[in-house]
Amino acid sequence: MSPSLLALLDDITAVLDDVASMTKLATKKTAGVLTDDLAVNAQQVVGVQASREIPVVWSVAKGSFINKLLIIPAALLINAFAPWLMVVLLIIGGAYLCFEGAEKIHHTLFHKNSDKQKVLLNETGEVITDEMIQKMEKDKIKGAIRTDFILSAEIIVITLHTVANYSLTIQIMTLLSIAILITMGVYGLVAGIIKMDDLGYWMMKNAKAASLKAKTGLMLINAAPYLMKILGFIGTVAMFLVGGGIIIGEVPQLIALQNNWITMLNEYFFKHFVGIIYSFILGFIVGYIVLAGHAIYVKLFNKAH
Repeated sequence: MSPSLLALLDDITAVLDDVASMTKLATKKTAGVLTDDLAVNAQQVVGVQASREIPVVWSVAKGSFINKLLIIPAALLINAFAPWLMVVLLIIGGAYLCFEGAEKIHHTLFHKNSDKQKVLLNETGEVITDEMIQKMEKDKIKGAIRTDFILSAEIIVITLHTVANYSLTIQIMTLLSIAILITMGVYGLVAGIIKMDDLGYWMMKNAKAASLKAKTGLMLINAAPYLMKILGFIGTVAMFLVGGGIIIGEVPQLIALQNNWITMLNEYFFKHFVGIIYSFILGFIVGYIVLAGHAIYVKLFNKAH
């Protein structure tokens, strides 16, 4: 084997090693956004017919991957020609996540009864047609892809920050690796979660009543709705934590304030606990400020028309 070929193989190995290590590091840094992404997308499929759950997840997964393929070149161009804009986009994205968290809490507290009334109307009076079901499905897919775009943008931007000091080749390969791994991982888990009750039913159907298989199936069926509620709660909390954390990380004054609070504590556990609480409180405040601004804008817009 010629020395030039050996050198080429060595260079390729070094690049792949860098890509693998950077992908691993970026996955750790985006763990909070991934948790949010998983919880949000699992919730988006609620209300879809059982036979249409996997096709809906597949449609959203394809949309998510297309989102990432559109975001990657845009992020690389912005990073090359206007790196300051990356900070602005991160802060806007963080504020949007906080807003979504605040909107979820507000909706749960003040619009729960109206949702129940709508369900009762559908159960008692309104005839649900195939066209209505298809429209609801399309709306869910569009809404999920729209939310995914923000989360995907955050993931790509955070990953790009992680590999900012590496060559363009390593940046592109790492971003593509993250896009593929995260899309497959998140939507694979979503598909598994929403089909958990179906798996439980299959296990009960194909086993003796008192067998371990049947008992496990019953446990999966009973656990499915609770798991969805837990994921919804985790997703809401993650929106505040991730959004607040992103904003803190890009505003030096907020970082300094956090460090001042942390230096007041000597215990390792409490230092990290303060950082989490700080991110959550800031995210909660930012979310409700944006929510209030959005409500004012909607009222003014409606008056204008």
